[in-house]
Amino acid sequence: MQERRPIRSYVLRQGRITHAQRRAHDELLPVYGVPFSRAPLDLERLFGRSAPKILEIGFGMGETTAAIAQAHPENDYLGVEVHTPGVGSLLARIAELRLKNVRVIQHDVVEVLQAMIAPAALDGVHVFFPDPWPKKRHHKRRLIQAPLVALLASKMKSGAVLHACTDWEDYARQMLEVLSAEPALANTASGYARRPDTRPQTKFERRGLGLGHRVWDLQFRKI
Repeated sequence: MQERRPIRSYVLRQGRITHAQRRAHDELLPVYGVPFSRAPLDLERLFGRSAPKILEIGFGMGETTAAIAQAHPENDYLGVEVHTPGVGSLLARIAELRLKNVRVIQHDVVEVLQAMIAPAALDGVHVFFPDPWPKKRHHKRRLIQAPLVALLASKMKSGAVLHACTDWEDYARQMLEVLSAEPALANTASGYARRPDTRPQTKFERRGLGLGHRVWDLQFRKI
């Protein structure tokens, strides 16, 4: 019998990495990175303090993660991303801005959640602009699916907020449907939420808005 492939939260693509990103990745991942392991993290020990802990899933090139962490030094941010150019880019920003409240794991977020995050350990979760996989036959690859949402909810404290956003309308509808169906979560808005000030706009988002595109935010609170 053929062995079934494990479910992944991502698909690796060949992407160009700059010399600066590669250098930052090689030099700074040992400083700000957290190796994947099968043991739960002690998040307070990792950051050296007791503070709200926010999980950033799929941070892309790290622009938003770095901006949020700089604006909110009272919180600690654990970013999870698989793509090396983005990891290198965020690591460079961490060093440039001298951020003490960001750590990075370069690994599949499903395995990170299952193995490294203890139940009720998170004060918040950010999923900003995940890959929309626009072709219908690829919708099964979308990150926001019922099993992942249930897993996320199990790792969130009571009152913690899961904040997701997308600029693809049909993905926004799917997100709303999936999140609304999770019994451990409650919508903080009637449908979609207004963009909170805590989520800065990226240059790509501003460009899209200028072209008349929309962005849909969703905020669901752990009951």
